[in-house]
Amino acid sequence: MKEKIFIEGGKRLSGSIPISGAKNSCLTLMPLSLLTESALTLKNVPTLSDVETMKALLESLGCVVSYKKSEKILNLKMSDKPLFLADYEIVKKMRASILVLGPLLARFGQAMVALPGGCAIGARPVNLHLMALEALGARFSIENGYVKGKVAGSLKGCKIKFPFESVGATANTIMAAVLAKGTTELVNAAKEPEIIDLCTCLKSMGCNIEGDGEHTIIIDGVNSLRETVHNVVMDRIELGTYMIAGAISDGDIKLTGGNVALLENFIEKLYEIGIKIDQCKDYLRVKRVKSSSVKSTNIITEPFPGFPTDLQAQMMALLSIANGVSKIEEQIFENRFMHVPELIRMGANIEIEGRTAIISGVNELRGAPVKATDLRASVSLVLAGLVAKGNTIIDKIHHIDRGYEDIIQKLESCGAAIKRI
Repeated sequence: MKEKIFIEGGKRLSGSIPISGAKNSCLTLMPLSLLTESALTLKNVPTLSDVETMKALLESLGCVVSYKKSEKILNLKMSDKPLFLADYEIVKKMRASILVLGPLLARFGQAMVALPGGCAIGARPVNLHLMALEALGARFSIENGYVKGKVAGSLKGCKIKFPFESVGATANTIMAAVLAKGTTELVNAAKEPEIIDLCTCLKSMGCNIEGDGEHTIIIDGVNSLRETVHNVVMDRIELGTYMIAGAISDGDIKLTGGNVALLENFIEKLYEIGIKIDQCKDYLRVKRVKSSSVKSTNIITEPFPGFPTDLQAQMMALLSIANGVSKIEEQIFENRFMHVPELIRMGANIEIEGRTAIISGVNELRGAPVKATDLRASVSLVLAGLVAKGNTIIDKIHHIDRGYEDIIQKLESCGAAIKRI
């Protein structure tokens, strides 16, 4: 596949963009197939390289996966010949691979999972996952770059308090706890919509879960899970990204299939800086209040329902052309400003002080050759390219294919001059 994107800037976007199923939710739901001998069917599944990676990982563990891309349907069923090695060659491509650890230990009592790779945006250690699973009764050793886990007998429910909110650790622990003996109480659990989507699916499989979306989640273990069909929740990060695309291009676009309730803090910031959002029956309409004006603001990234770290880079691209000085404080990841040098190459005026980016708005960005470093950083460069004067070429765009379904086609349909080269 071609590894670069070419954008001729300065085109106002106008048209309609459908919002896909959530990548982060889909990658959390797929490992549920390891917990049961029954079939799991997922609908509204986006066509993404990360989904393909998780499919390959599950197949390597003995799961039979049928992926009907044209229908956006995944059928998954664990075979009666399970394997327990999550190999480095697959795991290195994606951090979400660690999510097979809890299900394997819960159902089969053993697992060997390579320490994960993925976006280079901070350490994101797996120690919280291991801490919680150890509390349930698993025992671990780290050998030659692999997490090796075993369970003597079965996992046992208990009270677990996370030192800070972690979506991955919360998801892994929930999946393990549903087959544990007794009751598990998770305190300071992540509240993200993707966790709620996971719990909704598990409930339809026969699990007893209360408090999902709240500070404390209670799980009563069951003996087995039943077959289910589940619709993957919409991708709130994709929705936010295309809302910024409409705003940064001074466009007028409609977004279908989105749910603003999952982005309230983000949308409040868009209103604050002068973006108009009309919530119609079947779509959202996004445009600037005044054609030439975007106001500055200050943002702190936080766990849900706060401002999403996954929209930080995109918002920075927009604020780089705002009137005045903005500040973005990144509280979730310690190394998530890797897009800043590339935006500066395009004429942005940004300074970094620790975990804070200070963005002084400029009159215009200029097209330039730039390089993507991670998923959200790469799409921030696409957004900057849409408004930049001249041509932008973005290298290493395999990152975009991990998380944005049909992004070229979606933007092109709204008038963007964009193509792979």
